[in-house]
Amino acid sequence: MNTYTVKASDIKRDWHVIDASGRVLGEVAAEAAKYLMGKHKPMFCRNLDCGDYVVIVNAKKITVTGNKLDQKMYYRHSGFPGGFRQEKLGDLLKTKPLFVIEHAVKGMIPRNTLGAQILAKLKVYEGAEHPHASQTGVVSKES
Repeated sequence: MNTYTVKASDIKRDWHVIDASGRVLGEVAAEAAKYLMGKHKPMFCRNLDCGDYVVIVNAKKITVTGNKLDQKMYYRHSGFPGGFRQEKLGDLLKTKPLFVIEHAVKGMIPRNTLGAQILAKLKVYEGAEHPHASQTGVVSKES
């Protein structure tokens, strides 16, 4: 009996549409990361990008639990003296809701070159409309 090894030619990619309206940020990010990495497939392989494409719609309508809107901070630095900036999650959700979801999913993906390939298959949109409607997709039933 031989061990089966997944080849890149054996990988079939599907499209998953996740509706984020009224759902918690971490749950949506975890579900998206699972589909992006391919952990839902029986032929999951850590050294290959065997995941699917994920489209997240209604990013503006995402929710968070507790006091995270006021307490959770996002930090960045320009590299110049005095260039440290911080923003609250509530402010960031009003101005850049796509960044919040992408940042949450990015934290659940491996930090290497394969992770960059995996993250490229993530598409996030503010409203319900997206340009990937012609793809044969699977609408997420998890909630």
